[in-house]
Amino acid sequence: MSDVRPGRLKVYLGAAPGVGKTYRMLDEGRRRAARGADVVVGFAECHGRPGTEAMLDGLEVVPRARCSYRGGYFQEMDLAAVLARRPQVAIVDEFAHSNVPGDGRNAKRWQDIETLLDAGIDVVTALNVQHLASLNDVVEKITGVPQHETVPDEVVRRAHQVELVDMPAEGLRRRMAHGNIYTPEKIDAALANYFRPGNLTALRQLALLWVADRVDEALQEYRSQHGIGGVWETRERVVVALTGGPEGDTLIRRAARIAARSAGGDLLAVHVARSDGLAAGVSHASLARQRRLVEDLGGSYHSVVGDDVSTALVDFARAENATQLVLGTSRRGRFERFLTGPGTGETVTALSGDIDVHRVTHERAGRGTLLPSRRRTLSTRRLIAGPVAGLVLPVLLTAVLAQVRGTVNLTSEALLFLLAVVGVACIGGVTSAVIASLTASLLLNYWFIPPIGQFTLDDPNALLALGVFAVVAATVAAVVDRSLRLSRRSARATAEAETMSSLAGTIVRGGATIPALLERTRETFGMESVELVDEPPDANGVTAVPAGPDAYLVLAGRTLSSSERRVLAAFAAHVGAAVERARLAEAAAEIEPVKAADRMRTALLRAVGHDLRTPLAAGWAAVTSLRSRDVEFSAEDRDELLATADESMAKLNRLVENLLDLSRLEAGVLTLNLRATTLEEVLPMALADTTGVEVTDTQGIPAVQADPPLLERVIANLVGNAACHTPEGQKALVTASALAGRVELRVIDRGPGLPADSRERLFEPFQRLGDTDNTTGLGLGLALARGLTEAMNGTLTPEDTPGGGLTMVVSLPFAEQTGQAEQIEQTESSEYPHPRGAQSVGGA
Repeated sequence: MSDVRPGRLKVYLGAAPGVGKTYRMLDEGRRRAARGADVVVGFAECHGRPGTEAMLDGLEVVPRARCSYRGGYFQEMDLAAVLARRPQVAIVDEFAHSNVPGDGRNAKRWQDIETLLDAGIDVVTALNVQHLASLNDVVEKITGVPQHETVPDEVVRRAHQVELVDMPAEGLRRRMAHGNIYTPEKIDAALANYFRPGNLTALRQLALLWVADRVDEALQEYRSQHGIGGVWETRERVVVALTGGPEGDTLIRRAARIAARSAGGDLLAVHVARSDGLAAGVSHASLARQRRLVEDLGGSYHSVVGDDVSTALVDFARAENATQLVLGTSRRGRFERFLTGPGTGETVTALSGDIDVHRVTHERAGRGTLLPSRRRTLSTRRLIAGPVAGLVLPVLLTAVLAQVRGTVNLTSEALLFLLAVVGVACIGGVTSAVIASLTASLLLNYWFIPPIGQFTLDDPNALLALGVFAVVAATVAAVVDRSLRLSRRSARATAEAETMSSLAGTIVRGGATIPALLERTRETFGMESVELVDEPPDANGVTAVPAGPDAYLVLAGRTLSSSERRVLAAFAAHVGAAVERARLAEAAAEIEPVKAADRMRTALLRAVGHDLRTPLAAGWAAVTSLRSRDVEFSAEDRDELLATADESMAKLNRLVENLLDLSRLEAGVLTLNLRATTLEEVLPMALADTTGVEVTDTQGIPAVQADPPLLERVIANLVGNAACHTPEGQKALVTASALAGRVELRVIDRGPGLPADSRERLFEPFQRLGDTDNTTGLGLGLALARGLTEAMNGTLTPEDTPGGGLTMVVSLPFAEQTGQAEQIEQTESSEYPHPRGAQSVGGA
């Protein structure tokens, strides 16, 4: 056996039964056989589907082995016969199947398949995602059905090829409703339990993600085998930085392409509002347009506050677990970059660490900037550069003018020195201007005012020149300082206005709930956490601001500047307003039941005019006729009048009971006697007065926690309603199933159904959908049924009936005495899970 090449395994993986795995598996066998391969079917489970059984035509099928176990007989794959036949390819269905114990058989079919592979036989098999060992508990949480048959993930990962057999949830449910998966008696129960749209969608996502991981493993193995060391982009989280300039559209589209290439990567756009002057040239119209563009491309827009743009960008990217950062190249020219030093792009690249930085060229690159330079404030660098320039620049000017002595007169030389002093004042402020004026006046006096080569400080003209230099320098420096202060103030106001504008936009778009505002505050100020508390905390390292009466906004994280605190106060005011609105909403909610009761009383007064008077009048007339001595009634007439009176009184009694129960529900004084109740206990009485109803076998359904008389009333109302809407010749169906600790009772009709937007109106008192007269009653039945169900800690919801009609689903919890939900057994095959007791008897 050691010289035999191991066989190759191909697995067809599906999200749920019925997606077509067995069909695809057999089709694979037919195609291989048509190409000349020796193919046999070791085991195939067609579940009685004609289309799947037809795929066996032309393929050799190895007879199954007949196995005995505990007095019964079962059919399994005959492993010995397949090994003896030694085909090139074996088709073996149900990878996760558990073999019948005995006779030295393997415990699992996947072990049989490994034996075939070791013998050099290629195997094609099928598997559902719920049978993967790593996903077993996840699937049970989703569906409520435990899977007892699993395959180790490493066994499936060793497969030479894994092919996903995919089908949308609605398509699979249609296949089920058309009878292409289960037999008719199992369709309703399957659609109502395991094959719910949410279950199928979740299972489909699990299958897609598992296969995606498998593909990624194969890709990494390929790269390793071929020595590929370059970066191949996979799923990414891409952050694009926006300045509010015209290049933003280009950056957004570039970042969106990067995210799209990464198998559905996330796109986040961020704008940093700062108070040091950079925000002064922001175009809010451009930002608004770019925000819409980001959202149209499926991304999200964010705005944060930070004095240092580079640090704020990197901090945001790290907080969002970004893998790539996209920025535009600098709009400053080379000379401006030389004078002002490295810009945001260079700094972000230095700080980015393991985050990839993309610097994208655009039409504005190197063509100047609409934004003020980040070096226009008196930073530490300028405070150092100013005095140095005050000493060095006059010396350099002296050296230049000394070379051209005689070609420039003294007036021009003095003006050039004055220009140098003004330049130094613009760079370093008042101190630098004074140093420059002293240096320039001394050099001018020594080198250019006769007698050259000596100081003439005792000359009044020299002292006057020195004074003029100092006054001019101080004046220019003061003007520069004032201009910078005004610029910073204007920039700060612009940044604050921009931030508040962003907040207002969030509120207008519906994000004004308190949690949304708190998250917006945390994101905007780059804090670790934001809370709304009743009292300000005493802890250090937090910032607390009032947010209305008895409410404080508490931020934990970095220390905020004074300008940021002003913006924070405005945020707190919005949060306080949201808190007040929430309080008003609570007060309005308390008043709403009173208003609803008033509406109910008004509707009742309008309805009783006919609905209560009609049976009362009919019964009264019948009794009056019977008491009359003027007319001799025959026995038949007398019986008819008595029946009319009895029917009228019964109808009147039901109406009064419904009204009383509904009023008790509205008042919250309905007395409940909750205990363990079985369906066999309440169904006979509930269905006693209704004909044309079929009930499935409810044996094995656990008891529910309910009030038996109230549950009987609920079922009676639902069944009566279903019988009224079921076409003649058909029957309403009552079926039940147990799932995830609850029992679901379904009352199914085959009527016209209802559009989704009209279903909730079914449960409003005195609403009779589609009525054109007053002959159909008060419309209390469904309203009362939902109220009684919810009083018993249950739910009543309408669903579409597959094939047309409406299904009312009553969901009630298991009775406490039953403890935890029993394990739900599977029928026929491990591939096809059915909730216990969900089998129907022909109601479909």
